[in-house]
Amino acid sequence: MNSVKQGGFMEGGQVMRTPLQDHPDASQLTSGFVEEEWQEVLAASIDRRAPDLRGYGSVFTPLCKAQKQFVIGQLGQSIDGRIATLTGDSNYVNCIEALVHLHRLRALCDAVVVGVGTAVADNPKLTVRHVSGSNPARIVIDPYGRMPAKSTLLQDVSARRIVITRTDANVSYPDGVECLQIKPDANGRLCCTEIRKVLREFRCILIEGGAWTLSRFIELNMIDRLHIMLAPLIIGSGPRGMQLPAIDYLSQAIRPGVAWYPLGTDMLADLSLSDTTPR
Repeated sequence: MNSVKQGGFMEGGQVMRTPLQDHPDASQLTSGFVEEEWQEVLAASIDRRAPDLRGYGSVFTPLCKAQKQFVIGQLGQSIDGRIATLTGDSNYVNCIEALVHLHRLRALCDAVVVGVGTAVADNPKLTVRHVSGSNPARIVIDPYGRMPAKSTLLQDVSARRIVITRTDANVSYPDGVECLQIKPDANGRLCCTEIRKVLREFRCILIEGGAWTLSRFIELNMIDRLHIMLAPLIIGSGPRGMQLPAIDYLSQAIRPGVAWYPLGTDMLADLSLSDTTPR
């Protein structure tokens, strides 16, 4: 999940507790992006073309034009790469405009994926609520069937509910919840490649979190695009947004193409992970 939470945003170095619904038009919070421009993005996604927009509006072009399965990841973090404090407090790392951007990504994707750790800890809905658009299918990677049957996501019937487990998992979910089972790899994990295969019906997929799930997809080159929302906040310690294997030399680092866009007090880094320089 993103570190954006409804009800707070950063202003002048302090957390301002302002509920999103108190704004007359929350969808226009993102850099002056108006509803007509957002409707152009939605129309472009249906037509599978680039939206006729510049600046921030063009950040959605890869999703809109995707002809085959396209996977985008998102991450909200402090400027020093943290998503919470050591005690787990993440309310609120990013600004409210970043939350609106996250909901736009959900609206443009056919499916949104989270790991079971995030699903249990945050009990999210994963629906589109702060912009216009359709709800994506909600998918939880739950190898051993830890997902509580009474969780909000599994009880909410407003969109498809899919759980991915191991073939040997003994699971019981509410009626209407689809269960896809995958044979674990040699390390006992569910392989990201196999997860993408069982989700082949979905054209655009959002990997929303948590950090471990997103990191595994990045490590295995399973992410085409990555949106990182950087908040002007220094936490200093606590969990990091990405947890990738150590490298010895900078020549081994991933160097994606990048475009930057302001999101309120935050900055959005639009990273092309399918367009990286040699390592």
